[in-house]
Amino acid sequence: MNAEDIKHAGFVAIIGAPNAGKSTLTNAMVGAKVAIVTHKVQTTRFPVRGVTHHGDAQLVIVDTPGIFGAKKRLDRAMVKSAWSGADDADAVVHLIDAAAWIAETKGKSAPAQIKSVEDDRKVIETLVKTGRKVILALNKIDLFPHEDVLPLIAEFNESGAYSDIFMISAANGDGVKALMAHLASRMPEGEAMFPPDQSADIPMRLLAAEITREKLMLRLHEELPYQLTVETESWEDFKNGDVKIQQIVIVGRESHKSMVLGKNGQTIKWVSKAAREELSELLDTRVHLFLFVKVDEKWQERRESYSNLGLEFDL
Repeated sequence: MNAEDIKHAGFVAIIGAPNAGKSTLTNAMVGAKVAIVTHKVQTTRFPVRGVTHHGDAQLVIVDTPGIFGAKKRLDRAMVKSAWSGADDADAVVHLIDAAAWIAETKGKSAPAQIKSVEDDRKVIETLVKTGRKVILALNKIDLFPHEDVLPLIAEFNESGAYSDIFMISAANGDGVKALMAHLASRMPEGEAMFPPDQSADIPMRLLAAEITREKLMLRLHEELPYQLTVETESWEDFKNGDVKIQQIVIVGRESHKSMVLGKNGQTIKWVSKAAREELSELLDTRVHLFLFVKVDEKWQERRESYSNLGLEFDL
């Protein structure tokens, strides 16, 4: 596709509870990895913008942080970022983990599913109060018989929060094309905002840090990922095409440092190898990745930690 072929362009914000599958859906729509995906909740900390096309429309997909009852400063900043992304978008998709809702109706909910449904209900309440109708996408339809979701569709229709409802599976792609076609029809007339061959609007240094953070989240225990962040300290391009990247893994406690390092350094070696392989594939060149671990008990209270992620500090 050439830029002159694009006649419509706009922003699509994907909002929802943590672990609803927003990053998986973003990657599925873009056709490339622009957002990190793990089985843990609240993976995304800041809006990630992926660029995709359908027909003559360019869609800039904004994968927002999960919306939940936030108490800590970092959590409040992430939730504020999510709602800001929705306010600025031409179309909004509320992504719901339908499997969690169905488990609730059958009295078989796991604690994480109960929390997910509670967070969804709060989002619905906020949408109803604002009076803005959004698009509902019921995710994970590959996990249950479709007739199980019919009562839920009726309930969501009655809420008055939604203009349209789609059933999808972000993981296997079911229903994603139909959702994209509908979103394309909602985009305003306009020229391309990004080159057609660009798949994301995120600085490479930041994406590299997010890839390393993803590997840490996949490897480590559930309680630790919220206490760490990754910063790309230096990036050096060599004449032969190689890239040298130095990153700092910042943790909140001394005990967390030993968890990140692992016995005989095995954990950090695994993380470094996994991140290096993905970055090499992404950049299509040899990457030399060096990771260092630093303890900073107050990193979540430092203004620069938020500005690096494009989040508001004063909330």
